[in-house]
Amino acid sequence: MHERNYTKLWWRNCLAIICLSVVPLLFVAISLYSLFDGIYTEKVTETLKRTAENRRDAIDLFFNERIAQLYTIANTNTFAALSDETFLKKIFEVMHVKSNSYMDIGVIDDEGNHRSYVGPYYSLLKEVNYKHEPWFNATKANGIYISDIFMGFRKVPHFIIAVMVREKNTSWILRVTINLKNIYDVLQVDLVGEGSDAFIVNNKNVLMTQPRSGGYYLEKPNYPDFSSTITTNAGRRNFEAQESFYASTKISSTKWVLVVKEDPAEILLPFQKGRYLMVFFTISGLATIVLGAIIFTNVLINRIRQTDQEDASKSDMLIQANKMIALSKMAAGIAHEVNNPLAAIAEVAGWMKDLLAEEDIAKNKNFTELDESVDKIEQQVARAKKVIHNLLGFARRMEPAKEKINVNTLLDETTGFLDNEAKYVNINIEKKYAENVPIITNDLSQIQQVILNILNNAIDAIEHSGTVTVSTRYHEKTDEVEISIADTGKGIPESNLGKIFDPFFTTKEVGKGTGLGLSISYTIIEKLGGRITVESKAGEGTVFTIFLPKN
Repeated sequence: MHERNYTKLWWRNCLAIICLSVVPLLFVAISLYSLFDGIYTEKVTETLKRTAENRRDAIDLFFNERIAQLYTIANTNTFAALSDETFLKKIFEVMHVKSNSYMDIGVIDDEGNHRSYVGPYYSLLKEVNYKHEPWFNATKANGIYISDIFMGFRKVPHFIIAVMVREKNTSWILRVTINLKNIYDVLQVDLVGEGSDAFIVNNKNVLMTQPRSGGYYLEKPNYPDFSSTITTNAGRRNFEAQESFYASTKISSTKWVLVVKEDPAEILLPFQKGRYLMVFFTISGLATIVLGAIIFTNVLINRIRQTDQEDASKSDMLIQANKMIALSKMAAGIAHEVNNPLAAIAEVAGWMKDLLAEEDIAKNKNFTELDESVDKIEQQVARAKKVIHNLLGFARRMEPAKEKINVNTLLDETTGFLDNEAKYVNINIEKKYAENVPIITNDLSQIQQVILNILNNAIDAIEHSGTVTVSTRYHEKTDEVEISIADTGKGIPESNLGKIFDPFFTTKEVGKGTGLGLSISYTIIEKLGGRITVESKAGEGTVFTIFLPKN
């Protein structure tokens, strides 16, 4: 009877139930999730766009106000008046009344010399000439100049706003240094989340402000490159291996780009809670479906298995009964047909022995060899009778005899029966006996029958040129003696390993095997209180292992 694959059947039924139930649920869940995610992303990006543009406009307004104030001072006062540091100081104090955004102020002539300066770096900057500084030449070329953050002569990060004024036949520059805190305050306003950040980079992707999450002026940020931004952009990008929302926009009065970043987990927490709730209900639904499918499938498969077992049990009992009937008839026929010739052979052997006892024949030079041959004939006749007896015992469930057995000696005697046959086909029988194997109490003839059967099978499997290894071991923990018979034959296919002990199963050609040998051997070893196992790989050989109790 073909054995049903219950595992495959279980999975097939369970998956069918799950798929039919889960597919609609997942379709709805994924559709809702995609819709939710789209709305979520759109809302966040639009909010960040407005935030970035508002900060950009505030910074542009800040710069425009500073430039307008510088133009007002430059155009309402002469170069000579502003070159007077006492007067310039009064102007600077008035400027500070309205705003604290200025760090210092200076007037530079057409040759780059400081004509007057008011600020904390007087001793360092008063005598400096700026003729070859990039900002000086850029101001002369453009009329207005807002610098990047740079170190300059003062060796601290700062940036300047400078305007050029033409007066009669000369030109001069009014320059102020801006307090960086003013720009930082504009960027950081309303940033409340731990993952929120805003910073400015120039067109070379160098930091003009310090991000909250790390980085310093004039360094490259640990963020993607936004320096090429022209219009306002927004979306999702990875910031330091973490996905975040961003918006970037160019500050029109400079070469700077403003970047705003928000952590998705913080910016729209209520929306995320709704998404988690949807995921929770989806997972709960899936779990309920899977659990129900498993319970239903288990009940179904158990019922199928139970029915199959009942059918198989009835079928196996019928098959086994038929096999036993056939085996009993065969055993009786063999006993009837073989016992008579064996009796005749035994009688002739006895008569030959009587003849050899006569004096004249005893003097023959071949007497010893003849006497030994007759002994061997009698031994083999006795063994044949025992084999027939054991075959009948298999069918009739005979109880085994008990006698003391030296296993190593038994194996020597048994392999000796096949030495000539093995040598004839160039097969070597190797013996690896353990010295600590104890004397056991069991049925010698039945054990010998099993070993002979396995040895014959090993020789048949090799056919020509190979090795049969017979070894013994003693297992003290289980108090068992192990007999191992390994061959270098063609091996047994994995599909046949579970059938080799079945009655009448054989892989030999028709006429070369009945399929009873291993079945009888298996039954004998079980009756003797032992067990027999087999390991084999096609093309690599086979190992039969017999475990016998010590007592």
